[in-house]
Amino acid sequence: MRFILLSTLILGLSFVTFAQQISPIAPLPTKKQIQWQALEYYGFVHFNMNTFTNVEWGEGKESPSNFNPSALDCRQWARIAKASGMKGLILTAKHHDGFALYPSKFTTHSVAKSPWKNGQGDVVKELAQACKEYGLKLGIYLSPWDRFHPAYGTDAYNKIYAEMQKELLTQYGPIFEFWYDGANGEGPNGKKQVYDWPLFHAMVNKYQPNAVQFSDNGPDIRWVGNERGYNYETSWSPINREEIYPGYPKFDAYKNGQENGTHWVAPEVDVSIRPGWYYHPKEDNRVKSPDSLMKIYVASVGRNANLLLNIPVDTRGLIHPNDSASMMGFADLRKKSLINLLNPNSTKIQVSTTHNSTYLFKNLLDTNPASAWAPNLRDTQPSIQMKLSNPVLSNTLMLQEPIALGQRIKSFTVEIESENGEKWQIKAKTIGNKRMLTFPERKVKHIRIMLDEYRAQPLISNLALYRIISTRNESLFH
Repeated sequence: MRFILLSTLILGLSFVTFAQQISPIAPLPTKKQIQWQALEYYGFVHFNMNTFTNVEWGEGKESPSNFNPSALDCRQWARIAKASGMKGLILTAKHHDGFALYPSKFTTHSVAKSPWKNGQGDVVKELAQACKEYGLKLGIYLSPWDRFHPAYGTDAYNKIYAEMQKELLTQYGPIFEFWYDGANGEGPNGKKQVYDWPLFHAMVNKYQPNAVQFSDNGPDIRWVGNERGYNYETSWSPINREEIYPGYPKFDAYKNGQENGTHWVAPEVDVSIRPGWYYHPKEDNRVKSPDSLMKIYVASVGRNANLLLNIPVDTRGLIHPNDSASMMGFADLRKKSLINLLNPNSTKIQVSTTHNSTYLFKNLLDTNPASAWAPNLRDTQPSIQMKLSNPVLSNTLMLQEPIALGQRIKSFTVEIESENGEKWQIKAKTIGNKRMLTFPERKVKHIRIMLDEYRAQPLISNLALYRIISTRNESLFH
């Protein structure tokens, strides 16, 4: 009898716990997609044959003798990346010209034919070791287009590309991201390749199942739709993935994602610190400033995307000091700016309603992306009010949704009141993993957030108020 009563009690408690949980709304991110989104900021390294021929796209006719860096030091790359706050580096192991930065068995166009280290070098191996030493994640870019390989444009090439994938996925340790390029032009025989995407995706899933794969349609993360360093005001992680493919000519129709998309494929913003992707001496004084990089950060990470910042390594095989200085300045700006000014002891929070004791308003300031506040189901005008006993000089409001339960909020309104009674309103669309709303710098004393439209019971996991600093007093607005 005691056993029956105890079992009934346990079952009852389990039901209560289950009933307290808010149901997720599909599509949902996988564990590796959530882990990828948490990285926020990492680096691209465009370094290859094009570095030495001073072009952006090579033709595949270049001699391997051109590739001969005088002072290649992947530890320098990793050291600078780590100091700048990057979480990983993605290397162009093979660009469109077909030259491979490692001694592949499946092409004759590689470092094995170059004078660098008498043909015994392997840039991918050196970077993998440097990333391990500095605690960075390693990513691989392998362009499917190959303007050198004689098999390009035939069925055999797809198997060759897959074998090159296998080499890169099995010889260099863990890979966090595999980056495909959507470019698809003619090979040396004048033919274009029909890529076997299911085969390519299967190779990564087999050998590096924890790696996310990037292309126009994923399958895990997608191109944002431009290379200028910003995501769009409306940004849905769900997208109708099966309707598009890498190099899709009408991608603009999908750049915002889709509210009722079938798959979770969050966007990645890829942008170079210089005008070009590869190193060109004439661009040494055209490196983006720390202020410009901060503006890019707000418009990428602050709009439900991750930021992939490209650093063009020079002909020595080193990051140029101008690029390094800008990266360090950007790191310093983030350190000084991304401090939450909403002190729990001096910020009074009021919410319109609360779902239950699991989804309390105190979760809004706990920095945990998994906990959240939720209004009850009968609340037709969910809202959050924050009153600051000590007004703070600020210019940015940050909001987050707990994306493990799906993306929910379609639109919301923020009302801000300054110390002197000045008021202004911001109307915005999606939130997703992270949303930063910028406004003219004021001493803020009161903030009201109203959730206007949502796909399912709304959830907010975190709030923060920042004063993002500009060394040149540049506007944050993109």
